[in-house]
Amino acid sequence: MAKPMIGVLPLYDKEKESYWMLPGYMKGIEDAGGIPVMLPLTTDEETIVKIAHTFDGFLFTGGQDINPELYGEELNEICGEICIERDLMESVLFKYVIELDKPTLGICRGLQLFNVLLGGTLYQDIPTQQRESQMKHKQNPPYTEPVHDVYIEKDTLLYQILQIDTLKVNSYHHQGIKDISRQLVPAASACDGLVEAVVMPNKKFVLAVQWHPEFNYKLDDSNFKLFLEFVRACN
Repeated sequence: MAKPMIGVLPLYDKEKESYWMLPGYMKGIEDAGGIPVMLPLTTDEETIVKIAHTFDGFLFTGGQDINPELYGEELNEICGEICIERDLMESVLFKYVIELDKPTLGICRGLQLFNVLLGGTLYQDIPTQQRESQMKHKQNPPYTEPVHDVYIEKDTLLYQILQIDTLKVNSYHHQGIKDISRQLVPAASACDGLVEAVVMPNKKFVLAVQWHPEFNYKLDDSNFKLFLEFVRACN
């Protein structure tokens, strides 16, 4: 069986004006049997449509905060760095990928992006806007170390993949889902109620997680299963 070609959304360094990539995104796909290809950062719709049709699946990576204007809020000083080009490209690409029913995995920003593009909202800054939570969602290095549990919902794609009720995960984010899209189903939550994973029903494979399996999939079989099942779906 031919290995699936999987498009990986690029990371962007504003200061260096450069595209870059964490090796874990690429190696996770490669170790699971796929061929990862870092995509260009483009806002040309014709190019994006061609990309959507060309690849067998897509990994939406972590990175900058999403512009709050996309979910109907003003940009607040508590929001972090945004990247307009990423917001534009990923918004268009996600639309076509969903229409084509291409397997899609979102990580961190990816989860937040899926929720926003499907009509949900975000906390611009969890520590500021969710003060009742004592949970630390943004850990210090090393990011391979898990720091809190997530509780997995049965009858979801995530449970089908992992076959466990609880998973200890790493955590490196200051934003998160506030109001979940009606087109998504929560697949895992932290003990403070924050949604940590979502799936899109009636699609071949649309799954997103708030944690970072790219940092520790070699140390945790459950996180490697996410890459394995994603690549399998792309086949």
